[in-house]
Order: sequence, then structure tokens, then C-alpha cells
Amino acid sequence: MNKIKKAVIPVAGLGTRVLPATKSIPKEMLPVMDRPAIDYVVEEAWEAGIEHIVFVTGRGKGAIEDHFDIAFELEANLQHKNKTAILADLKQHLPKAGSMSFVRQQSPFGLGHAIWCARDIIGDEPFAVLLPDVLIKGKLGALAQMTEAFTKTGGNIIAVDEVPERDVNKYGIIDPVTQDGDLYKIRGMVEKPAIDSAPSNLKITGRYILQPEIFDLLADQQSGSGGEIQLTDAMARMMKSQPFTALKYHGVDFDCGDRLGYLRAIAHFALDHKDLGEDARNILVTALRQNQ
Repeated sequence: MNKIKKAVIPVAGLGTRVLPATKSIPKEMLPVMDRPAIDYVVEEAWEAGIEHIVFVTGRGKGAIEDHFDIAFELEANLQHKNKTAILADLKQHLPKAGSMSFVRQQSPFGLGHAIWCARDIIGDEPFAVLLPDVLIKGKLGALAQMTEAFTKTGGNIIAVDEVPERDVNKYGIIDPVTQDGDLYKIRGMVEKPAIDSAPSNLKITGRYILQPEIFDLLADQQSGSGGEIQLTDAMARMMKSQPFTALKYHGVDFDCGDRLGYLRAIAHFALDHKDLGEDARNILVTALRQNQ
């Protein structure tokens, strides 16, 4: 069984759901407590054993590349002012040299097209996809749970999470065939089904492990919803020839591409902060009391 060593993170999106905050700042760089959102996604990938990350970028996303690079003037200034703790923290989160690549999508043709843009770097091996809008908190990262499951199942894996049945019409929902603990063999996916006809209450949650054959399907995939090349359409075609498994991961997800989802993420990550968590709790409790 091939180890999952490479991951694709598509970051070319404009972040229109959280405008005007993203007018001049990439949505992936919006802070969640004291770190940009993209940091948490990259950390999840490293935890899962990923050795190389491919960012699919677009215009105005240079701040992401700069964030994962050495900032010579900043580090020299911190060293000069003897702010060694801050400097050590910066260096701790720097990636290894050569462990990241950046490719341009150039035109907004959809998520499927963005993944296809990474084909030459991924090559002929299974790989992970992490959507940067989605942050997931858990004792073990969602992707690490998926790579562990991959050693048992092979094939393709989609992360899923339960939602209330009244909300199934807001998400992509899987159509399961059989269940074995937290693993489901699936035969299809339905985008925002009607509540009374949804095949399950398990929503797709922005984490995938895919076989490289997906690139061949994306190369000739017709435009779908919104006139874009959709990854889910290509996966639906691949289900006819390859097994797909859904993993109900253990954790809580936050949609940071949504204003209230972003607020939820800030609150949860603030409460869990190793140094400032208690102070954050007091601030939030005080704010709630003052606004009653």
C-alpha cells in the first residue's frame, strides 16, 4: 500500500463569502486567534505524514508564499530586541526547504480544475486534498485518521461528518452501501438533496484521499454546477471503476469561508489556546453578559 506523501491545497479562491475582509488579504491568511487559518491546515497535513504540499494559487496570493518563507528583516529585528520566544515560535512553524510547491491556476475554472493543475507535481501516486476553508479540531487530525484508514482500505477516501437531518439540503451528502464502524462503502454523492430524499445525513467535509487516475477524468471533465469543473463530478465517474470509502472522522469542523463559521472557529481555537485559553474564556463570558 502506497504511503500518502503529497497533498494539494487549493488556495486560488477569492473568498467572496467573507468580503470585504478578503478584499486585500487572502482568505487563507485571515487570523484564527493568533495564527492564519492556513497554518492549521498545513499543520494537519504534516501531522498525517505528508512530505510535500502543492499549493494551487492565483493572483493576489503571494502572502501565502511569504508566510512559509524566512523573513530575514523580521527575524533580525526580533533577535536584536532579544524577543527570543517569538523568534523560536516563528522558526518552529517554518517548513523544510523544498517541502512546498506553488502552481498557478490562472483562471477560476473550479475546484476540479485547481486539483488538475497539480498533476505534474503529484505524479502517479495517491494523494490528499485539503480544502483551506475548512478547519477541523480533534485529538488526532482528520487527515491522519484518513491515512490510517487508507492503510486498511486503499482506494479513495472521503471525510464525512453527521449533520442534523433538517440540514442535509445545505451540503454534499454521501450515498452509503455498507457500514463498518466509522467506515462506509459508498456508491454515490448527492449535492444538496431534498430533506425527504437524502440518502444519509453524512456530509462531505473538505478532506480527500484520491488515486492519481482522477487527473485523467478531470482532464476531460465537462463543466458542472456554476459553469465550473467540479471535483465531485469526476469522483462520481471514478466510482464506476474504483472503490470509494467514507470515514466519519472524530472532531469538529469549522467553515471559515462563512462569516459565522469563521467566528465559531476563532472562539473555539481561542478557548483551546495553550497560553491564553482561560483569558479568552473570561473575555467571551463577559461579552455575552454585557450583550444580554
